[in-house]
Amino acid sequence: MAKAAGDAIGAAWDRIRGVKLHALADLFAADDARVAKLSGRIDWGEDLTAGGILFDWTKTHLDDELLGGFEELASAVDFSAARAKLLSGAKINATEGRAAEHTAPRGTGAEASVEEAQALLARMKMLVDAIHDGALGEVKHLIHIGIGGSALGPDLAVDALTRDLAKVDVHVVSNIDGVALEQAFALCDPQTTMLAVASKTFTTIETMTNAASALKWLGDNGVDDPSGRVVALTASPEKAVEWGVDETRVLPFMESVGGRYSLWSSIGFPVALGAGWDEFEAMLAGAQMVDQHFASTEGRANLPLRAAFADQYYTRVRGCQTRAVFAYDERLALFPSYLQQLEMESNGKRVTAAGEPVDGPTAPVTWGGVGTDAQHAVFQLLHQGTHLIPVDFIASIAPGDMLDPAHHRILLTNCFAQGAALMAGGNMASDGKDPARAFPGNRPSATMLCDDLDAATLGALIAFHEHRTFANAVLMGINPFDQFGVELGKKMANDIERGDAEFDASTRALLGAAGLA
Repeated sequence: MAKAAGDAIGAAWDRIRGVKLHALADLFAADDARVAKLSGRIDWGEDLTAGGILFDWTKTHLDDELLGGFEELASAVDFSAARAKLLSGAKINATEGRAAEHTAPRGTGAEASVEEAQALLARMKMLVDAIHDGALGEVKHLIHIGIGGSALGPDLAVDALTRDLAKVDVHVVSNIDGVALEQAFALCDPQTTMLAVASKTFTTIETMTNAASALKWLGDNGVDDPSGRVVALTASPEKAVEWGVDETRVLPFMESVGGRYSLWSSIGFPVALGAGWDEFEAMLAGAQMVDQHFASTEGRANLPLRAAFADQYYTRVRGCQTRAVFAYDERLALFPSYLQQLEMESNGKRVTAAGEPVDGPTAPVTWGGVGTDAQHAVFQLLHQGTHLIPVDFIASIAPGDMLDPAHHRILLTNCFAQGAALMAGGNMASDGKDPARAFPGNRPSATMLCDDLDAATLGALIAFHEHRTFANAVLMGINPFDQFGVELGKKMANDIERGDAEFDASTRALLGAAGLA
């Protein structure tokens, strides 16, 4: 059976690699229906304030032949079965022996898990409402302390959703560098500040060190009961209580919710506190709209799977080592950083789920920035450099500001023009012959155009990329839900702290130069 599956996978890849490479302009010329075929929308109803997202993959090299080959690959790896395992709460994370139930807080998954997740969210809502109602005294500031998935998602969502008005001023601190924590202290009044400590295990050294320093800051500045100002967000509630958090202020989440997928759980507490419960709930609902599409749509019509087809083509067939993401919206300034962890920690693997060496490249390096800033920094390389780099553009039709509409019009025209220019190329010399002014074109991009950037849209965007990441993993046969690659360096850092390890000559010299040995 395994040999038959392997043969089918190999045959699908042979078919994909055998498709003739066509220029993007030729693909448009050959198919009048190309825009309709390679664009699709996910919409939501009036209860979310009607809106949606247009996903345009027309300026990629996907065509009917490639899509057919990738659908054959999806069938060979039994994508439908893997998706069903994910959404049913099966132990799809085989190396750690657990499920991956980040969709459960959004209402998608095994019935018992959905009930448990939503009960935990109801507990969180009670605390959020109590704080907003003043039951815990005046609370103007929240310092949210976490790292990795416990910080990147909350930071993104708070930044995106609270720029107009925040119910509570939220500062997310992740770095162990004390400068980051001191910067938050400088912006907060300790008498009206609460702390959220976010750690799945409640043992993460950076988080717990920062939390201890934040408690000391509260005490040093006249707060009588610093521990009473702490909310713990964790899958290990007993450790939080042992650390000193009142059990009524421990907000647990399920062990089967992984760190970088945990925004939807109590890790989203700072989002609910800062933006309001209605906004947090809308974010969950927008994500659920994508869950429903992902669960019920087959083949190339499944938009996260179609995005994964393009990712696999550029990484494994065209040899692209990076993928760039540019948000033409200041509110999504942190989105590329969020995607870096989601995609590279999930799919930056060198063995399959069965423990065998992978047979090709896995995750590309994800990077990016904000338009139009990036146009004056890195787009030179995208247009004229020697690297082929697929680009994703993200924009919103509705502006996020109240200024002259010229601002948003210029923003959008630049976004769309960059995609067009990457594809078309040309020569800007008057005689059309100057090689320094030549643009080769035929460079791929995709565009995600949102009707508006509200909470539902943000949730949908994040969920789309979660499912895209999972789809890529299934097509490559790897497990996207473990992250052992982050552990070795942390272990060696702990070894240095304990002074019980030998290192290479260079590391010993650096430790000596820094006064650490």
